[in-house]
Amino acid sequence: MSEQDMIQLFEDQPIRAAWDAEQEEWYFSVVDVVGILTEQTTARGASNYWAKVKERLKAEGATELLTNCQQLKLKAADGKRRLTDVASTEQLLRIIQSVPSKKAEPFKRWLAQVGRERIEETIDPELAIDRALETYQKKGYDSDWIHQRILSIRVRNELTAEWQERGVAKGREYAILTDELTKAWSGMTTRQYKAMKGLKKENLRDNMSTTEIVLNMLAEVSTREISKATQPQNFEESRAVARQGGSVAGDARRNIEDKTGQPVVTSLNATQLNAVVTGMIEASVNAAEDDEKPERDG
Repeated sequence: MSEQDMIQLFEDQPIRAAWDAEQEEWYFSVVDVVGILTEQTTARGASNYWAKVKERLKAEGATELLTNCQQLKLKAADGKRRLTDVASTEQLLRIIQSVPSKKAEPFKRWLAQVGRERIEETIDPELAIDRALETYQKKGYDSDWIHQRILSIRVRNELTAEWQERGVAKGREYAILTDELTKAWSGMTTRQYKAMKGLKKENLRDNMSTTEIVLNMLAEVSTREISKATQPQNFEESRAVARQGGSVAGDARRNIEDKTGQPVVTSLNATQLNAVVTGMIEASVNAAEDDEKPERDG
């Protein structure tokens, strides 16, 4: 199984998922799906409902379905990894039949769409970028921010490819190295950074200002280039490289702050940043309209 800790959105509600590249199959958190279909307000409520559904499926003789359901360690809301029941698209369709919900049919269509899009993106990776672009536009981000964010995805992928080349393990080791370079340029770990912005499950980069994204990219590019040049032989050496790469962006951040007198790292999240941009656009439009109005004699 690969690409864990991915999030898919159904009607703007998160569903934890993992993509198995070898099988070309999505595996979804059953608790997340059941919680959305039954409109549970808490993870505990969703878990309890899923337990009842399992009892119902056993009574219906669907023991093979339950036996074939796998468990993966997925990240919970508190950041800890816990074993979670996951199901393939085919298995989910069978489970949905046992969950009375007005959202069942829309969810089935969503499953088909998600599966098709992921396979298409595997064949043509540019499609993933196009869909990300469309998603950010719909969320109201301005074009300059979107350009930097899309570029940051490419930079991140190039860095993780370098880490993989150096034998760094996906998951925990990636997270540690990311923390090191983030702390080196911003002064905070990823968790502290997210807490400052009031984030929980949300993606940190999606809630950065343009300047923050650029500096984060500089940290990742620097880390990649230093790694290529020095070729670290183990995790601890890669950790030292991550600190060095982050410090390059850290120096740039402090230089900007010295020149502007303003902090670069901001507590503003996406909602607040978009509100600022929207306000500026509206003010500009209003000013332009005022300029176009004919003057009246007093």
